[in-house]
Amino acid sequence: MKSLHLCFYRYCMAVCCLIAFSKIARAQTEADALMIPKNYLCVGGMYTTNSWTNYWEGTFKRDNANIGKVTTNMYGVGAVYGITNKLDIFASAPYVTTNASAGTLKGQSGIQDLSVALKWVAFQTEIGKGIFTVDAIGAASIPLTNYEPNFLPVSIGLHSETASIRALANYQTGRFFIAAAGQYIQRSDITIDQNSYYTTQLIYSNKVYMPNQNNILISSGYRSLKFNAEAIFTQTTTLGGFDIRKNDMPFPSNTMNMTTAGALFKYSFESVTGLELTAGGNYVLAGRNVGQSTTVFGGFLYILDFSKKTK
Repeated sequence: MKSLHLCFYRYCMAVCCLIAFSKIARAQTEADALMIPKNYLCVGGMYTTNSWTNYWEGTFKRDNANIGKVTTNMYGVGAVYGITNKLDIFASAPYVTTNASAGTLKGQSGIQDLSVALKWVAFQTEIGKGIFTVDAIGAASIPLTNYEPNFLPVSIGLHSETASIRALANYQTGRFFIAAAGQYIQRSDITIDQNSYYTTQLIYSNKVYMPNQNNILISSGYRSLKFNAEAIFTQTTTLGGFDIRKNDMPFPSNTMNMTTAGALFKYSFESVTGLELTAGGNYVLAGRNVGQSTTVFGGFLYILDFSKKTK
């Protein structure tokens, strides 16, 4: 039973740890080759806080006394279910609040987007003393409420429907592993609450073209039945867009690139079967049109067995 709990942890994390404006948290939790067995369900709750005072206006790093410290809080719930031993489905929906400590920008709050994903073990083999796997992950998201995306940096999201595909390669020997993943994200155009706007030119429309994105991820760490620890590096790149103009507000279709480093930890309780706690965080090392944010998260996970029992 303990070995099953180890498998469940990472995907419970994936459905619970979504952050406004970014898929960084979710990307972190997809860097493993562990699957939920058939007819098992994991449910969980996750709290995430993200804050920054400095940001990049294009490539120029600055602060802004008119907004002070910007904080985003997320309260996420989600579930993961094993359809087969090689196919998992997971879903999540977060409630998000934002706040700027100075100036006149009023923070926003509300339910953000529903995210659903499938993960399939496409290839697995033994290499030396370890196991090498290749997984395919398809995901999609859709806004659940009519929140306003054009109020950055305090919008609760970008209100774009997304579809993505990720390839993940993982090698584990003993209790140590290394993994790498690449993802492409297709984003739909959005509608904003104004009839014209300026990018690099004046556009008379309420429709905004949203550039697509890709990201890469590298992670490595230690996995045991009771304790997990890993280091994570991610690079997110927007395939188009434009820079924030001098002393202007961000815009949903800006180029938003970031390089992030983080860590993730998990502890499984022996005394309470199925209960696990998880915590971690990340920091933006470099970016373009994003805040240099620090993110911290923590939550609980619980596993339920719906498989048929035998005498």
